[in-house]
Amino acid sequence: MRVAIAGTNGLACAIAEGISNNTDHQFIILSRAAKPHLTAKGWQVLVVNYAETHRQNLIFTLTGVGAVISVIWGSAQIALIDAAARAGVRRFAPAEFEGQAALRPATDALDRGKRSALERLRYHQTHSHMQYTSFVCGILYERFSPGGMMTSRIGVRSGIGGEGDYLIHITQKRARIPYATNGQPATICMTSAEDVGEFVAAAIGLQNWPLELRMRGDRMNISRLVHIAEAIRGTHFEKNQYNSQSMQSELALAQASQAIQQQLRVISLIATANGRFDFATANLNTMVNVTPKRFQTWLQEAWADH
Repeated sequence: MRVAIAGTNGLACAIAEGISNNTDHQFIILSRAAKPHLTAKGWQVLVVNYAETHRQNLIFTLTGVGAVISVIWGSAQIALIDAAARAGVRRFAPAEFEGQAALRPATDALDRGKRSALERLRYHQTHSHMQYTSFVCGILYERFSPGGMMTSRIGVRSGIGGEGDYLIHITQKRARIPYATNGQPATICMTSAEDVGEFVAAAIGLQNWPLELRMRGDRMNISRLVHIAEAIRGTHFEKNQYNSQSMQSELALAQASQAIQQQLRVISLIATANGRFDFATANLNTMVNVTPKRFQTWLQEAWADH
């Protein structure tokens, strides 16, 4: 199958690596600018424009593509979905790669156009029979790498891609532990970007795509996660615990001071406490032959030279 990967960030490249190293699928990478460092790998990079005036060019580029994996957001992704349907693409995976869509609130500051993308895909599934799935991977391990996931070119424009923006600042030895309504530390599922790439690559060849393909490398509560980080660094962290009331109070303060980044940080804590990044079953793990790396192993390797 010919695959198009839309986007060139670290996650898109991990998916490209997964396809290149583990399958016989041909793939192209769609980018808004030339990427010499990717063509140097022998990958085919096609420069595209998602503006309405370039729609026919985009449709032409997608002609003959069997599956599109999107790692772009907003209006560009909507244009990509529409062009894919017009070009006869059989499968489309939107830029999800976090928790389950059903657990997102109606008004979501972390949305980045994801709800609109799923609505458009539902429309095209009915009218043009383009199948779609949401790849659900929980939290990327790279959030806890030195410097945060931005150092892997992931979440650069998210506002919360730096080290310490989510739960733990390992360098500063600080942790925030959100508690669920049951009075216990919240639980999350996690996967490394490399393993996401391998899971996605393996899923391309599945006979059918359900509406969600859930994968994970590990699942644990936040207290356990912090304990692992402390053990690897050989020191205790300063820990702040948050219940629903304290998180709402902190969010109100951030809103009053118009501190956008702090708002996003607290909203992420609230989403974690509400179980947005946790799922009891990972159906894709049972459907493909991928053995993901456990979080403790990954974190040990990530911080080995720091």
